[in-house]
Amino acid sequence: MMQFEFATANRILFGPGALQQVGSIAAGMGRRALVLTGWTIDRSRIVTDILAAHDVTAIMQQVSGEPTIDFVKAMTDLARSERCDLVVGFGGGSAIDSAKATAALLTNGGEPLDYLEVIGKGKEITQPSAPWIAIPTTAGTGAEVTRNAVLASPEHHVKVSLRSPYMLPRVALVDPQLTHSLPPAVTASTGMDALAQLIEPFVSIRANPIADAFCREGMVRAARSLRAAYEHGDDAVAREDMAMASLLGGLALANAGLGAVHGFAGPVGGMFPAPHGAVCARLLPPVMSINVTALREREPENVALRRYDEVARILTANPAASAQDGVIWVQELYEFLKIPPLSSYGITEQHLDDLVEKSAVASSMKANPIKLTRDEMREMLELAL
Repeated sequence: MMQFEFATANRILFGPGALQQVGSIAAGMGRRALVLTGWTIDRSRIVTDILAAHDVTAIMQQVSGEPTIDFVKAMTDLARSERCDLVVGFGGGSAIDSAKATAALLTNGGEPLDYLEVIGKGKEITQPSAPWIAIPTTAGTGAEVTRNAVLASPEHHVKVSLRSPYMLPRVALVDPQLTHSLPPAVTASTGMDALAQLIEPFVSIRANPIADAFCREGMVRAARSLRAAYEHGDDAVAREDMAMASLLGGLALANAGLGAVHGFAGPVGGMFPAPHGAVCARLLPPVMSINVTALREREPENVALRRYDEVARILTANPAASAQDGVIWVQELYEFLKIPPLSSYGITEQHLDDLVEKSAVASSMKANPIKLTRDEMREMLELAL
């Protein structure tokens, strides 16, 4: 019997120039906004100027690097001391996750470790977050419509999530024009992350018809536009496609889960200074390859194997393509985009056993289409070095 849940942001606004609506939207939520941004303060004045024009005061803070437990605690304390009644996340996944976690803690109280998975107490978030708006400036994470915030714990050398449907934003505002200035390397890594977040939910053990529709549409857009966005950053059509692919991936993963790519990404990012998108980009080809092999050898009747065939047909635009053709297509895309190997972040073979053990208990790993052996997990990492 099919059973699933679907939840997303109360409101999604998409399109070139959509940023201009943030002032009137914010004014309907409060008068003092904590604005967390991955951009420099000067570049972010595009947001604060719009807010000011609608009588909303902005308290700006830059998110440097991926958010930590201590950073989110500090931002929550700042929001309280400044009497902020709404939060805005303006930037990539780090800025949006910081805003997401801060908004949740403002109304639920306590410390991040009270609610974090794996290393924390795992308490349930019981109250809706403070009003908050998500505005992505990259096309990769889909964090504007996901129900979790990924936080790093330097003490534990891992990244883990706060998670609750209550953490979804009041409004997700997606303006593709904000991504036009992304450099090619960031376009490549975030774009491959977006692709991973369309493929993994589609083959996940939690796949469902609503998420499937998002994945199919998103894969079509990413397949036809990621290379163009990488080569021609001002290609408005390609940028719009990738912004939509990222949004659709976020909608899908929030409701159907992910897989081994993201199961590895948390421990890798927690132990090494490796950007999330780049890690996922490098891991996608070997994870797909070994998943397909494992399914053929141990579970040839698993529906995920037929879904990998469909992924291949979508990516290659070849109605006769098989799962292996999809693996080859993704590997060739990875090479075209010049994604760095995991070894460039200091990861060596001596780290792999530790990474395997930490990844085996990650929430995303549990949704992988087949339960992997430790040897298979290690091989995935070896191929990504």
